[in-house]
Amino acid sequence: MDIQKLKYFYVTAQLEHITRAAEALHIAQPSLTQAIHLLEDELGVPLFKREGRKIALTEFGRYLQERLEVLLPEFDNLASEMQQLKQAVTKTVKLNILAASSFVINTIMDYKQKNPDVIFDFEQNELKYDCDILITTNGINTDGSKNYLQRCVKKEKIYLAVPKDSKYADFSSVELGSVKDESFIMLSSTRLFGAICNKFCSVAGFYPKIIFESDSPIAVQNIISMGAGIAFWPEYSWGKLHNKNLKLVSISDPICERDLIVELHGRIPKSIYAEDFYNYLLKKI
Repeated sequence: MDIQKLKYFYVTAQLEHITRAAEALHIAQPSLTQAIHLLEDELGVPLFKREGRKIALTEFGRYLQERLEVLLPEFDNLASEMQQLKQAVTKTVKLNILAASSFVINTIMDYKQKNPDVIFDFEQNELKYDCDILITTNGINTDGSKNYLQRCVKKEKIYLAVPKDSKYADFSSVELGSVKDESFIMLSSTRLFGAICNKFCSVAGFYPKIIFESDSPIAVQNIISMGAGIAFWPEYSWGKLHNKNLKLVSISDPICERDLIVELHGRIPKSIYAEDFYNYLLKKI
């Protein structure tokens, strides 16, 4: 149904006069009459009836006029609403965060201070790649992720966080096997980082004595800060150690590190901030 014909009908229904309606619409009277006849043919009902030299609405015409009083303003607003939606969509950066979530969230907060208009939409879904930026690590199957425009792989070193009064605190590095009798604070083995750390211990020939295990990286970090045990600390994912009662010690054997993978994808519609935030992430690593 042609929206223009509906608008022609609505103006004519308000004025109940073909000539004045044509003048208001800035079209020829025959063109207006034809448009109304075509609309009546399309609807299969008469919309106007003649009353002497004037016209009046039929029952069908009155019903259509009432409906258009609600619908036409919505149609008129639709174009501006679509433009607003377009701006919101293009300002949105969709992230799929499968690794280094604390680091990424902190970077988002910094970036938004400099770019308050940007909108971030993030999720954790190993099976979904409809995103602007994917942050992942080795050990996650990303074979379905082929639509990337740029890809950066950074080696993330894994340290040991130990209490400042620990005998290991004065060491520049330790062999992992030398701390096998210590109490460990760990992320749950159901989390990828927890599984990676268990593998490091296995390579060193022991299974860690875990006194606290959690699915929450924040909870693990808080327990570490209390000096209750030792823990693995990923260099970028958890950032700098700010607690003066703890120290980060390098692990000399085995080499404890993982790949931190950041991909820029070609999502449509394209975000105006995606590439800039991608580069901002890389500068922070």
